[in-house]
Amino acid sequence: MPNIAIFASGTGTNAGKIIDYFKENANIHVVLVVSNKATAPVLELADESGIEKMVISRQSFYETEGLLDALRDRGVGLIVLAGFLWLIPDYLVRAYDKRMVNIHPALLPKYGGKGMYGMNVHRAVKAAGETVSGITIHYVNERYDEGGVIFQATCPIAPDDEPEDIARKVQQLEHRHFAPVVEQLAQELEEG
Repeated sequence: MPNIAIFASGTGTNAGKIIDYFKENANIHVVLVVSNKATAPVLELADESGIEKMVISRQSFYETEGLLDALRDRGVGLIVLAGFLWLIPDYLVRAYDKRMVNIHPALLPKYGGKGMYGMNVHRAVKAAGETVSGITIHYVNERYDEGGVIFQATCPIAPDDEPEDIARKVQQLEHRHFAPVVEQLAQELEEG
């Protein structure tokens, strides 16, 4: 089974759920947490779980391929973006074609693209008067939120739901579905 690296920029609630999900798995291991922020709480989750962590700079990420070497050295076969806000450079997209996934807090293709993350998404969904929102797990390509859709799940939006209410509903879907979908993808990669 492929080892997993999680890329995250923030608190790491989804990363934490994935780490917990695979703790007892004999075949699939989260071996690395990568962040672009040295103060990101997700790095504390990595420490608490005994998982190696790495902080990357914008320059090293975009101007060198050192991260790719680090991933290969650790046998990483699947990259999971869990709240990672930088656009993925071409060299990494090519190296991990159909082996890098992201979760988006809306039903793509709506409400995706640069700047559409977190509460920005939920405010846009509310402003548009949507009656349904949800999550999209998708492959990563060279553009924000445009890779092929792997999985979607929906939740209803009540007329009096505020963006914070939508965020809570969507996060419940993320926590319920992201790790099992990652597990399925890892198994499919192993089966080749």
